[in-house]
Amino acid sequence: MSRIGRLPVSIPKGVQVAIDGLSIKVKGPKGELQREFDPQIKVELVDGQLVVTRSSDRGPVRALHGLTRALLANMVEGVSKGFRKSLEIVGVGYRADLQGNDLVLRVGYSHVVQYPSPQGITFEVEKGNRIIHVDGVDKELVGQVAAEIRAVRKPEPYKGKGIRYLGEYVRRKAGKAGKVALG
Repeated sequence: MSRIGRLPVSIPKGVQVAIDGLSIKVKGPKGELQREFDPQIKVELVDGQLVVTRSSDRGPVRALHGLTRALLANMVEGVSKGFRKSLEIVGVGYRADLQGNDLVLRVGYSHVVQYPSPQGITFEVEKGNRIIHVDGVDKELVGQVAAEIRAVRKPEPYKGKGIRYLGEYVRRKAGKAGKVALG
């Protein structure tokens, strides 16, 4: 049996779970999430915990067992605590600003890049317009938005300029002068 799948998901105070057939709705202080799951996986509410069981031991069903439990745990954590991804902007003249709910990036292009805030996502900019925080209740959406913002100007390997995750290590290359020294 799946080690992850067999762990029950505890439901903290203030979080309500409604199971309606294949659809599960989780509501908490930060927001509300709803998701449909595979019919081969059964989710039950037992003693204030969500218990996930599977119908058979076939490979794909076993994989769905752990996945379903992890998705449920992320839904419960998202509506109770929320998720945050932080990005850092490196480069002379590179910066980010908020314009209403939208993120405006100035990252070395001849134009500004405007990233509209998707529903359920909030942006926060701090430290001299160099650090961007992406907040939301849906872990998948927070990660996707952070990846799309990073893709606007990925960190380049020579000077390290660009948008990177906070704490991300960017491997640096030597450039032209490095070829002569090795040669």
